[in-house]
Amino acid sequence: MTARDVSVSYENGAKSAIRNINLDIGEKQVLAMIGPSGCGKSTFLRCLNRMNDTVPGCEVKGEILLDGHNIYAKDQEIVELRSQVGMVFQRPNPFPKSIYDNVAYGPRIHGLVDTKDELDEVIEQSLRRAGLWEEVKTRLDQPATGLSGGQQQRLCIARTIAIAPEVILMDEPCSALDPIATGIIEDLINELKENFSIVIVTHSMSQASRVSDRTAYFHLGDLVEVNETKKVFEDPEHKLTRDYIGGRFG
Repeated sequence: MTARDVSVSYENGAKSAIRNINLDIGEKQVLAMIGPSGCGKSTFLRCLNRMNDTVPGCEVKGEILLDGHNIYAKDQEIVELRSQVGMVFQRPNPFPKSIYDNVAYGPRIHGLVDTKDELDEVIEQSLRRAGLWEEVKTRLDQPATGLSGGQQQRLCIARTIAIAPEVILMDEPCSALDPIATGIIEDLINELKENFSIVIVTHSMSQASRVSDRTAYFHLGDLVEVNETKKVFEDPEHKLTRDYIGGRFG
Protein backbone atom coordinates (compact mmCIF):
# COMPACT_ATOMS: atom_id res chain seq x y z
CA MET A 1 0.00 0.00 0.00
CA THR A 2 1.40 3.38 -1.03
CA ALA A 3 0.36 6.94 -0.11
CA ARG A 4 1.45 9.87 -2.24
CA ASP A 5 0.92 13.56 -1.43
CA VAL A 6 -1.98 12.82 0.91
CA SER A 7 -3.47 15.88 2.58
CA VAL A 8 -6.57 16.07 4.77
CA SER A 9 -8.53 19.16 5.75
CA TYR A 10 -11.71 19.77 7.72
CA GLU A 11 -14.41 22.43 7.70
CA ASN A 12 -14.36 22.52 3.89
CA GLY A 13 -10.65 23.26 3.69
CA ALA A 14 -10.42 25.78 6.53
CA LYS A 15 -8.53 23.49 8.91
CA SER A 16 -5.55 21.43 7.75
CA ALA A 17 -4.94 18.10 9.51
CA ILE A 18 -2.12 16.50 7.51
CA ARG A 19 -0.10 17.78 4.57
CA ASN A 20 1.56 16.02 1.63
CA ILE A 21 2.17 12.68 3.30
CA ASN A 22 4.25 10.18 1.31
CA LEU A 23 4.47 6.81 2.99
CA ASP A 24 4.81 3.16 1.95
CA ILE A 25 3.38 0.25 3.92
CA GLY A 26 5.65 -2.75 3.47
CA GLU A 27 4.30 -6.19 2.76
CA LYS A 28 4.27 -8.37 5.89
CA GLN A 29 5.78 -5.59 7.98
CA VAL A 30 4.62 -3.57 10.96
CA LEU A 31 4.68 0.20 10.51
CA ALA A 32 4.31 2.18 13.75
CA MET A 33 3.15 5.80 13.62
CA ILE A 34 4.17 7.92 16.60
CA GLY A 35 3.92 11.59 17.55
CA PRO A 36 2.20 13.97 19.96
CA SER A 37 -1.58 14.04 20.31
CA GLY A 38 -3.19 15.88 17.42
CA CYS A 39 -0.23 15.42 15.08
CA GLY A 40 -2.27 13.68 12.37
CA LYS A 41 -1.28 10.03 12.73
CA SER A 42 -4.80 8.74 13.40
CA THR A 43 -6.18 10.98 10.65
CA PHE A 44 -3.76 9.40 8.21
CA LEU A 45 -4.59 5.91 9.48
CA ARG A 46 -8.28 6.52 8.79
CA CYS A 47 -7.43 7.55 5.23
CA LEU A 48 -6.18 4.05 4.52
CA ASN A 49 -9.66 2.51 4.60
CA ARG A 50 -11.62 5.72 3.98
CA MET A 51 -13.02 6.03 7.48
CA ASN A 52 -12.71 9.78 7.02
CA ASP A 53 -15.55 9.56 4.49
CA THR A 54 -17.94 9.56 7.45
CA VAL A 55 -16.68 12.93 8.75
CA PRO A 56 -18.71 15.92 7.46
CA GLY A 57 -16.56 18.58 5.81
CA CYS A 58 -13.51 16.30 5.54
CA GLU A 59 -11.57 16.51 2.28
CA VAL A 60 -8.80 14.10 1.27
CA LYS A 61 -6.38 14.92 -1.53
CA GLY A 62 -3.62 12.85 -3.08
CA GLU A 63 -3.72 9.15 -3.84
CA ILE A 64 -3.46 5.91 -1.89
CA LEU A 65 -2.75 2.81 -3.94
CA LEU A 66 -3.64 -0.73 -2.96
CA ASP A 67 -2.48 -3.32 -5.48
CA GLY A 68 -1.97 -0.47 -7.92
CA HIS A 69 -5.52 0.89 -7.64
CA ASN A 70 -6.31 4.29 -6.13
CA ILE A 71 -8.70 3.61 -3.26
CA TYR A 72 -10.16 7.11 -3.71
CA ALA A 73 -11.12 6.43 -7.33
CA LYS A 74 -14.82 6.78 -8.14
CA ASP A 75 -15.14 3.08 -8.96
CA GLN A 76 -13.82 1.95 -5.56
CA GLU A 77 -16.39 -0.05 -3.61
CA ILE A 78 -16.06 0.93 0.06
CA VAL A 79 -17.28 -2.41 1.42
CA GLU A 80 -14.73 -4.22 -0.74
CA LEU A 81 -11.97 -1.86 0.41
CA ARG A 82 -12.73 -2.48 4.06
CA SER A 83 -12.59 -6.22 3.46
CA GLN A 84 -9.05 -5.70 2.13
CA VAL A 85 -8.02 -3.15 4.78
CA GLY A 86 -9.40 -4.15 8.18
CA MET A 87 -9.35 -2.01 11.32
CA VAL A 88 -8.98 -2.65 15.04
CA PHE A 89 -10.02 0.32 17.14
CA GLN A 90 -8.67 1.85 20.34
CA ARG A 91 -11.33 0.31 22.53
CA PRO A 92 -12.66 -3.20 21.91
CA ASN A 93 -15.98 -3.01 20.09
CA PRO A 94 -17.49 -6.51 19.98
CA PHE A 95 -20.96 -6.71 18.51
CA PRO A 96 -23.79 -7.52 20.94
CA LYS A 97 -23.81 -11.06 19.61
CA SER A 98 -22.24 -14.38 20.53
CA ILE A 99 -18.51 -14.96 20.22
CA TYR A 100 -19.23 -17.20 17.22
CA ASP A 101 -21.43 -14.64 15.46
CA ASN A 102 -18.88 -11.87 15.98
CA VAL A 103 -16.24 -13.75 14.02
CA ALA A 104 -18.78 -15.09 11.52
CA TYR A 105 -20.09 -11.62 10.67
CA GLY A 106 -17.55 -10.70 7.99
CA PRO A 107 -17.40 -14.05 6.17
CA ARG A 108 -21.20 -14.09 6.06
CA ILE A 109 -21.78 -10.59 4.67
CA HIS A 110 -18.93 -10.94 2.16
CA GLY A 111 -20.09 -14.39 1.04
CA LEU A 112 -16.70 -15.97 1.74
CA VAL A 113 -18.04 -19.38 2.76
CA ASP A 114 -20.67 -21.70 1.34
CA THR A 115 -21.32 -24.17 4.14
CA LYS A 116 -21.58 -24.29 7.90
CA ASP A 117 -18.52 -26.54 8.05
CA GLU A 118 -16.48 -23.98 6.11
CA LEU A 119 -17.66 -21.21 8.41
CA ASP A 120 -16.79 -23.27 11.49
CA GLU A 121 -13.29 -23.78 10.10
CA VAL A 122 -12.80 -20.05 9.41
CA ILE A 123 -13.96 -19.16 12.91
CA GLU A 124 -11.69 -21.71 14.60
CA GLN A 125 -8.65 -20.69 12.56
CA SER A 126 -9.29 -16.96 13.13
CA LEU A 127 -9.63 -17.46 16.87
CA ARG A 128 -6.50 -19.62 16.92
CA ARG A 129 -4.51 -16.98 15.06
CA ALA A 130 -5.77 -14.38 17.53
CA GLY A 131 -4.63 -16.59 20.41
CA LEU A 132 -8.15 -16.93 21.77
CA TRP A 133 -9.41 -20.36 20.72
CA GLU A 134 -8.38 -22.32 23.79
CA GLU A 135 -10.02 -19.73 26.05
CA VAL A 136 -13.40 -19.62 24.30
CA LYS A 137 -13.87 -22.88 22.36
CA THR A 138 -16.39 -24.24 24.88
CA ARG A 139 -18.50 -21.07 25.01
CA LEU A 140 -18.76 -19.82 21.44
CA ASP A 141 -22.50 -19.33 21.89
CA GLN A 142 -22.07 -16.96 24.84
CA PRO A 143 -22.15 -13.15 24.54
CA ALA A 144 -18.87 -11.59 23.43
CA THR A 145 -19.47 -8.74 25.88
CA GLY A 146 -18.81 -11.19 28.71
CA LEU A 147 -15.15 -11.48 27.77
CA SER A 148 -12.41 -9.48 29.50
CA GLY A 149 -11.07 -6.34 27.83
CA GLY A 150 -8.00 -8.10 26.49
CA GLN A 151 -10.06 -11.02 25.24
CA GLN A 152 -12.50 -8.64 23.55
CA GLN A 153 -9.64 -6.94 21.72
CA ARG A 154 -8.31 -10.30 20.53
CA LEU A 155 -11.85 -11.19 19.43
CA CYS A 156 -11.96 -7.99 17.39
CA ILE A 157 -8.64 -8.99 15.80
CA ALA A 158 -10.08 -12.45 15.04
CA ARG A 159 -13.13 -10.78 13.50
CA THR A 160 -10.83 -8.68 11.32
CA ILE A 161 -8.62 -11.50 10.08
CA ALA A 162 -11.62 -13.77 9.41
CA ILE A 163 -12.12 -11.93 6.11
CA ALA A 164 -8.44 -12.33 5.14
CA PRO A 165 -7.53 -8.65 4.58
CA GLU A 166 -4.22 -7.59 3.07
CA VAL A 167 -3.66 -4.81 5.60
CA ILE A 168 -4.67 -4.49 9.26
CA LEU A 169 -4.94 -1.02 10.79
CA MET A 170 -4.66 -0.69 14.59
CA ASP A 171 -5.48 2.60 16.30
CA GLU A 172 -3.86 2.44 19.74
CA PRO A 173 -5.09 -1.14 20.25
CA CYS A 174 -3.57 -1.50 23.73
CA SER A 175 -4.37 1.88 25.28
CA ALA A 176 -7.37 0.51 27.22
CA LEU A 177 -5.63 -2.70 28.30
CA ASP A 178 -3.59 -3.76 31.32
CA PRO A 179 0.11 -4.67 30.91
CA ILE A 180 -0.53 -8.43 30.70
CA ALA A 181 -3.17 -8.05 27.98
CA THR A 182 -0.91 -5.54 26.21
CA GLY A 183 1.91 -8.08 26.12
CA ILE A 184 -0.41 -10.68 24.62
CA ILE A 185 -1.55 -8.29 21.89
CA GLU A 186 2.04 -7.30 21.11
CA ASP A 187 3.05 -10.96 20.76
CA LEU A 188 0.05 -11.44 18.51
CA ILE A 189 1.10 -8.53 16.28
CA ASN A 190 4.51 -10.15 15.82
CA GLU A 191 2.83 -13.39 14.75
CA LEU A 192 0.29 -11.73 12.45
CA LYS A 193 2.91 -9.90 10.40
CA GLU A 194 3.88 -13.26 8.91
CA ASN A 195 0.65 -13.02 6.92
CA PHE A 196 -0.48 -9.39 7.00
CA SER A 197 0.82 -5.87 6.60
CA ILE A 198 0.08 -3.99 9.83
CA VAL A 199 -0.09 -0.26 10.59
CA ILE A 200 -0.29 0.69 14.25
CA VAL A 201 -0.81 4.09 15.85
CA THR A 202 0.66 4.18 19.33
CA HIS A 203 1.53 6.75 22.00
CA SER A 204 3.91 4.22 23.56
CA MET A 205 7.38 4.59 22.11
CA SER A 206 8.50 1.43 23.88
CA GLN A 207 5.66 -0.42 22.17
CA ALA A 208 6.65 0.99 18.79
CA SER A 209 10.24 -0.11 19.36
CA ARG A 210 9.11 -3.62 20.33
CA VAL A 211 6.59 -4.45 17.62
CA SER A 212 7.45 -2.45 14.49
CA ASP A 213 9.85 -2.90 11.61
CA ARG A 214 9.57 0.73 10.54
CA THR A 215 8.51 3.84 12.43
CA ALA A 216 7.04 7.08 11.12
CA TYR A 217 7.16 10.24 13.24
CA PHE A 218 4.39 12.81 12.72
CA HIS A 219 4.48 16.40 14.01
CA LEU A 220 1.74 19.04 13.57
CA GLY A 221 0.35 17.41 10.45
CA ASP A 222 3.68 16.69 8.78
CA LEU A 223 5.53 13.41 8.34
CA VAL A 224 8.92 14.37 9.73
CA GLU A 225 10.77 11.09 9.44
CA VAL A 226 10.24 7.46 8.51
CA ASN A 227 12.89 4.79 8.71
CA GLU A 228 13.78 1.42 10.15
CA THR A 229 12.65 1.42 13.79
CA LYS A 230 16.15 0.83 15.17
CA LYS A 231 17.43 3.82 13.17
CA VAL A 232 14.59 6.12 14.28
CA PHE A 233 15.06 5.34 17.98
CA GLU A 234 18.85 5.13 18.12
CA ASP A 235 19.97 7.61 15.48
CA PRO A 236 17.09 9.80 14.22
CA GLU A 237 17.80 12.15 11.35
CA HIS A 238 15.71 15.09 12.52
CA LYS A 239 15.90 17.19 15.68
CA LEU A 240 12.13 17.07 16.13
CA THR A 241 12.28 13.28 16.25
CA ARG A 242 15.17 13.31 18.72
CA ASP A 243 13.37 15.78 20.96
CA TYR A 244 10.16 13.75 20.96
CA ILE A 245 11.87 10.43 21.62
CA GLY A 246 13.99 12.12 24.29
CA GLY A 247 10.84 13.30 26.10
CA ARG A 248 11.34 17.01 25.52
CA PHE A 249 7.75 17.38 24.37
CA GLY A 250 4.72 15.25 23.58
